[in-house]
Amino acid sequence: MRFSSKSLVFLLALTLILSAGNSFKVAGANKVTIKFFSNLPDRTAGQGRLEQLLIENYMKANPHVEVKVEALQDEPYKQKFRVYTAGNQLPDLFMVWGQPAFFDPIMKGGYAAELNRNDYKDYGFFPGSLDGFSMNGKLYGLARNTDLMVLYYNEKLFKDNGIQVPTDYDQLVTAVKAFRKLGITPIAQNGRDSWVLNILYQDLVIKESGDQSLIYKAIDQKEKFAYHKHLLAAAQDLEELVKIGIFQDSFIAADYGAARNLFGQEMAAMFYMGSWETGLAVDENFSASFRNNVSVVAFPGMKGQGKGRTTDMMGWFGGGYAVSSSSPVKEEAIKLINYIMAPENWAKNAWQLGLVIPGQKYDQFMTGNENKLQLQISKILNKATSFSGTPWNDAATPGFKVDSQTIIQEFAAGMKDPAKFLEACDQAARKAKQ
Repeated sequence: MRFSSKSLVFLLALTLILSAGNSFKVAGANKVTIKFFSNLPDRTAGQGRLEQLLIENYMKANPHVEVKVEALQDEPYKQKFRVYTAGNQLPDLFMVWGQPAFFDPIMKGGYAAELNRNDYKDYGFFPGSLDGFSMNGKLYGLARNTDLMVLYYNEKLFKDNGIQVPTDYDQLVTAVKAFRKLGITPIAQNGRDSWVLNILYQDLVIKESGDQSLIYKAIDQKEKFAYHKHLLAAAQDLEELVKIGIFQDSFIAADYGAARNLFGQEMAAMFYMGSWETGLAVDENFSASFRNNVSVVAFPGMKGQGKGRTTDMMGWFGGGYAVSSSSPVKEEAIKLINYIMAPENWAKNAWQLGLVIPGQKYDQFMTGNENKLQLQISKILNKATSFSGTPWNDAATPGFKVDSQTIIQEFAAGMKDPAKFLEACDQAARKAKQ
């Protein structure tokens, strides 16, 4: 940017720059810099690429705006987020998980700017999708995706080895044992992150009990983890699965990327993960063989002993966006979040690019060219008879989240038996209520 060589003009321009912070005025234009904090570090593929494209399109349409992106993987993101919050220096626009353990303290602390709910009446958000981003009737964030926990599998590995794709729990156990005998990892697992182990345990609780509210009652101490037969049965199921080798060796040390790559490189038969991985079918980081053979089923229900059905799902509305209440460019940041989440931008492109199941209605964006995973997950979603809501490790306080994830990791590593695991869960629940 050029300024007049005359010292008076130069000093005037400098004064304007220094006094305006993130926003400054030159030649009649308001220059604005928005700091954007994202959990999508890969800006060349998947949701990260879509996020980046929308940001770039916004800057083209608004030349006075510059968006500076800082993007980290989930766990480093959470650590940096805590640093920003502690110093009350949150970036102008940031990603949030609409779950009590993460977003409730942010809303209660006044760190997130209130959004005008009327602005989104035509955005097509699914019923309940904004509940986790709201408090006391006020809206503080927007949901990005519909999260549904499913079982991805490699058709070729099942077919070549004569193993049946599991449609009930007994078949899952049979498949695990068969793949282990062949030296093939049954399910790729990111045990280092631990949260997926929490979700798997809750899925087993649902399949054993048929009661979506049971685990939340236990967190609230209206039931006891240690004394409920279905909570115990689910713990015993998980212990059995680990003992028969359901996951890769050293799964406790594997992070998300390692588990995903193990599956994508066709070294694991299955991948227990969320609907946000519909992009596996189009991810060119993996071979054509994998992309052609990746498929998905619902996590199977139990035949006989379990009361839960395959259609009783782990499902919730997860990641989304919020704006800092202390942002010096709050108005422009809200315009950006509204642009990104406009149905013709996020929902349309996320669906048509085969990346995720949006948190907004997407029927009008279906083209007939959807990839296989999209169609299969949509079918699973439409057949669902119940949804869990927020995973149990995220359903209480931040402290309970840490405790429950540590406990499940120790349990999966064989450091606790089912009884000790459940006792520790009760202790964490009591601590959360104090």
